[in-house]
Amino acid sequence: MTVERVALITGANKGMGFETARQLGERGVVVLLGARDEGRGEQAADTLAQRGVTALPLHLDVTDPASVAAAAAEVDRRHGRLDILVNNAGVAGGFSGPPSEAAVTDLWEVYETNVFGVLSVTNAMLPLLRRSPAGRIVNMSSHLGSLTLNSDPELPFAGINMIAYQSSKTALNALTVAYAKELRGTPVKINAALPGIVATDLNGRQGQRTAAEGAAIAVELALLDDTGPSGACLSDRGPVPW
Repeated sequence: MTVERVALITGANKGMGFETARQLGERGVVVLLGARDEGRGEQAADTLAQRGVTALPLHLDVTDPASVAAAAAEVDRRHGRLDILVNNAGVAGGFSGPPSEAAVTDLWEVYETNVFGVLSVTNAMLPLLRRSPAGRIVNMSSHLGSLTLNSDPELPFAGINMIAYQSSKTALNALTVAYAKELRGTPVKINAALPGIVATDLNGRQGQRTAAEGAAIAVELALLDDTGPSGACLSDRGPVPW
């Protein structure tokens, strides 16, 4: 008997999170839609259910440790394990000036979701992922977090200097490497997914790619077989330098 895989996607009620859930669901994965707003999570689950996807809303505020703990307990109660975790929830923050004008609070606002939230959720869900025969963790990162790309004056990234958002994605990449070290030799794999410049609410819908296109790499990494990489940074065009 084939056992259905269970996936949790944070920030799944819209954008790339929703598209990741849809694409995984269409491949037979049971998707748990992590959403801070319970009403929006339920609405997204209903929309996916109408498309034949097994989708269940899960109240989850990645910045609230109590909410994260409650979500992990609920996943344990419902399913007893977790096969896929996609850390998709993210914010850009309101600060857009030069680094010399940034305040600590400008960075804290972004890091709370993009870095600390990922750490909190991953640690809470890791015991459940370890119960899976092939646990997979996908951290939704960005080309803007690559130190290599952003330090090259010949590349277009050199003209972008969003201190809060970019450094948070660099930190997320570092988390990915750190967890890969800890999980080496286990069935759990973790990778960073780079979706490209996607039109979402995060960037005022100014991206060149659709949410469906951006979600494709997250889905690919979520469904990796045993020969797939761990501790890698990948776009749908291949590896990207840290």
